[in-house]
Amino acid sequence: MKDLSRYEDIVTYDTAPYKKRKRRIGDRKEGRRIRSLPAMNYVIPFIMKRRSDAQNHFEDVVDITNIERYLDAKHKEGYTDMTLLHVVLAAYVRVVCERPGVNRFISGQRIFARKSIECCMDIKKKMTLEGEGTCIKVEFDPRDNVENVYKKFQSVALKAVDEASTDFDKTAKLLTHLPRLIFRGAISFLRFLDYFNLLPRFLLKVSPFHGSMFITHLGSLGIPAIYHHLYDFGNVPVFIAIGSIFSGEYMTPGGEKEKHHFITLKVVTDERICDGYYYASAFKRIKRYLLHPEMLDKIRTDVTEDID
Repeated sequence: MKDLSRYEDIVTYDTAPYKKRKRRIGDRKEGRRIRSLPAMNYVIPFIMKRRSDAQNHFEDVVDITNIERYLDAKHKEGYTDMTLLHVVLAAYVRVVCERPGVNRFISGQRIFARKSIECCMDIKKKMTLEGEGTCIKVEFDPRDNVENVYKKFQSVALKAVDEASTDFDKTAKLLTHLPRLIFRGAISFLRFLDYFNLLPRFLLKVSPFHGSMFITHLGSLGIPAIYHHLYDFGNVPVFIAIGSIFSGEYMTPGGEKEKHHFITLKVVTDERICDGYYYASAFKRIKRYLLHPEMLDKIRTDVTEDID
């Protein structure tokens, strides 16, 4: 069993990130219904009923030369296993703090503002062809800095690697014992419960299909990023794939060429949760934080709440 004590000194907060709201009819366990959007936003989920109908694909190339320097400094500070993945996650958490619309989701053909930031990821317990995989879900606070994000993620990921079976594995295994026709019916029944906000909390807690975003670090496998589809089951609205590092030339302001390292980010989004202008603003800010990762060191005290 790995020693996880080094990840336990997480900065905690005396207050909740968002003001307490009285639950209203139509709200869900994991989010509050947004009621002040233009009429078209309420029509779209009935026109594009599935996330796979509403997928938009976005690609960007990011210079990670500053991130590599930043990680070198963090490793010297004692964060020896902090990686590019943690920085990308921290940038996303920071942008949710500033642009909460990307943390909306659609369930039951209605639009909701999620109450927390939950990032999901497939991980391998052993990096071999036969190594078992599992899914993890890590909850973040919008005020978290990169160190908090790193500690929270590592704590959950390393615990999942050590465990024989995670809560997700146990739940999935239970379903696989059913005959396939009953299994198929069980999934349909879960969809029905999810549509009407009747899914039990313990299933929402373990389900990697219910969350703020899904991320995969294909660069750690030495391959380029892909456009990964969104899942029609559940309500995850964003999927981010990180590609392998490659070299390229960078032209300095003085006109000199330098060799820099880059990655490709490929993102698939549910276009129904916010418009293109909003998404563009959010992803430009993500890139800004990746180009200047030292900005992620600060704990945020001001959190922007989504609209009513």
